[in-house]
Amino acid sequence: MATIEGRHQRNHLPEADRRELDRTIAPHTVIAPHTVDITPHAVTARPAAYAWALARIAIGWVFLWAFLDKTFGWGFATPADKAWIQGGSPTTGFLKGTADNALGGFFAGLAGQGWVDLLFMLGLLGIGAALILGAGVRIAAVAGGLMLVLMWAAELPLATNPFMDEHIVYAIVLAGLAMANAGDTLGIGTRWGRTALVKRLPILK
Repeated sequence: MATIEGRHQRNHLPEADRRELDRTIAPHTVIAPHTVDITPHAVTARPAAYAWALARIAIGWVFLWAFLDKTFGWGFATPADKAWIQGGSPTTGFLKGTADNALGGFFAGLAGQGWVDLLFMLGLLGIGAALILGAGVRIAAVAGGLMLVLMWAAELPLATNPFMDEHIVYAIVLAGLAMANAGDTLGIGTRWGRTALVKRLPILK
């Protein structure tokens, strides 16, 4: 209503006064252009988030599949007669094979112990499930990184490289997943992060 009244009053001004009013108003009238953010961060953030999410799911499946195969003996890395549910030890094969390595005396001594088997299998299941779901990625990254570093240490000295192998690479990627909040894309990380528990204990993100 005020705008209509203003225009009505302007139309009743003398021509010279209307031109003077237009010269006063026009320079101060600015139409903001529509802008599009084309900075490198804006262009690459979305694809990078999906790349991290796919890496998270892929590594999660590696852990979860190891749990399933060792538990049920589906014939990939574990024969049916050596399945965990058949009384087989999921750690004996790997740890016994490290007996001649630098730390073999320590690791070979852990082979076949019930508490070691239980911790190992719970770790595989928990890490795999957390990574695939995208919830608890930080805890999964810490636990998975520790497990991988221990497996790397058990194989020292390495046969094909002075110090680097897939265990270290996976551990580095796990750290990246945690720092990139990779559970927020293609996962339930965002919803999980809004819960009261995670707000109180951010490490559970």
